[in-house]
Amino acid sequence: MHLKERQKLWRIGTYSLSFILTFALGFNGVMAEEMEKKEKLIFASIVFPTESSEKNVLLLVESIRAFAGSLSQVPIWCLMPEYGKQLSTTTQDKLAALNVTLIPFEIDYETLRFPFTGDAQAAAVAESMANAKADFLVWLGANTIVLQEPSHLLLPDDKSLGYRPVHHINVGSPYDRPLDPFWILVYQYCSVPKDRIFAMTTHVDDTKIRPYFNAGVLVTRPEKHLLRNWRDTFFRVYQKPDLQKCYRQDNRYAIFIHQAVLSGVILSEFAMDEIQELPATYNYPLHLYAEDSTDYRPSSLEELVTFRHEGFYEDPEWIEKMPAGASLKQWFIERLAQ
Repeated sequence: MHLKERQKLWRIGTYSLSFILTFALGFNGVMAEEMEKKEKLIFASIVFPTESSEKNVLLLVESIRAFAGSLSQVPIWCLMPEYGKQLSTTTQDKLAALNVTLIPFEIDYETLRFPFTGDAQAAAVAESMANAKADFLVWLGANTIVLQEPSHLLLPDDKSLGYRPVHHINVGSPYDRPLDPFWILVYQYCSVPKDRIFAMTTHVDDTKIRPYFNAGVLVTRPEKHLLRNWRDTFFRVYQKPDLQKCYRQDNRYAIFIHQAVLSGVILSEFAMDEIQELPATYNYPLHLYAEDSTDYRPSSLEELVTFRHEGFYEDPEWIEKMPAGASLKQWFIERLAQ
């Protein structure tokens, strides 16, 4: 073979190799980009190894998969405290079949005995795991049911938190009255700026209160570390002697200190223009339906996007009492019979 011919073949081989390398690198780049692509949203909740908790979380997960529309197949994480007891094999199998990731987390059993410490720890763990993996983490109480595509959970670019107010005033602070000793302590421990306190209206008793956010539905941007800061602040202050004095005066303060601290942390970390109230069709309290005197009271559950319950299925007459159509009732009947 002449020298010119060998040089020509060498150039062709070099060009071919260059093309192959370029294609391969480009392909690998696309693959890497796809692998690193963020989820739009991840749902997360907590589950305890008890019959009622397992039943609740299965209803939640199945409702997402059935009714959440374009969000029905996003990742769902169920966080379970590790204290020597496991979920039933049946529940584990059902969650696996629904493509749910079960995530154990550590928490001291004595700590877990105080109301909602498990929720705060689980939410913080979920947020840490979701960081850089999802645009939004949606933390839901396990007693939530999704009935329509919850598109409002995909917040606008300028919002960092989506929330609902508490269902009713309970231990909340009326907007037109001075702070009581409990809320004075919460605001002090959370370093709440006075200029961030605004009027919020409760969900079913239509009362104006200082900001008191429901801990059962939170849409967060994981990189903001809201849930971690909530957990850290809650664990730092909930056993303070002055707060324990409040608990002795009214046990509701012990039950809802986690939610009060959440409210203080939100006010401390976010300006009002960074947060967004979700529509009243989200997080509706079915267990307070008879008490609802607002214009938002639905004539049937089908009008709602999500609702909360306190184990409606434990009432033998729930089928007759539930304000829902035959099709939705049948959906519940079938799942509760499994």
